[in-house]
Order: sequence, then structure tokens, then C-alpha cells
Amino acid sequence: MFFFFTCGTHTFTNRLKEAGDLTVQCQNCGNMSGHVYKRWEWFTFCFIPVIPFSLKPWKEVGCGICNFFQDIKYRPDVLNSLGHGQNAQGYAMGPPPQGHGGMPPQGHHPGQGQFK
Repeated sequence: MFFFFTCGTHTFTNRLKEAGDLTVQCQNCGNMSGHVYKRWEWFTFCFIPVIPFSLKPWKEVGCGICNFFQDIKYRPDVLNSLGHGQNAQGYAMGPPPQGHGGMPPQGHHPGQGQFK
């Protein structure tokens, strides 16, 4: 008697609901065809998903033309559009604070202020 089993992986891809119909530029080919996806990779046994390889899905920007996928933590434009407002290092996005560049803000004297 001979039994034949197949094992492998399968990646499930769905659009991220929080992104809606957000379309962004692909960092690889430059086309405006990037959409935000969540992707999960699963171990399959006889083509049936059995065990996920990760506990959370990946959130990525995927291009429908060149099939390039990039994690959204490297895309501050997408994070701002989704309302996260932070880049990959965790710093808030936006204009630099006043006095940035070595000069204190006008009306502020060193040694005085909110920090004591």
C-alpha cells in the first residue's frame, strides 16, 4: 500500500479594511498601483491550512503590476494615511519642533522653561 501526502505553505492575502480603497505609489516600479494588504503564511498538509507561521498577519503595501510587497513600517506616507502618525522608529511625524537646529526658540532662555 502506498500513501502520498503533500506538505507546503500557502500565503493568504486580503485587503486591509482600515485602508479602504487607499492607493499609493509602488516603491519598486513607481506606478500608482499599490494597495495595503494583510498577509498570512500557513503550513499546509494535503492543501489544507493547518498551522500559521506567525501569530499576526503582515501589513504590507503590494503592487498589482510588479508583485512587489513592502512592510508598511517602512512607508510613513501609508502610516499617516492610516492615522498611525508614527514612522518606523516610533517618532511622531510632522514638522520639526521649533528651535530645532541648535537655536532655542525665540523668547526662551536656556535654563528656564518647563523642565526644572
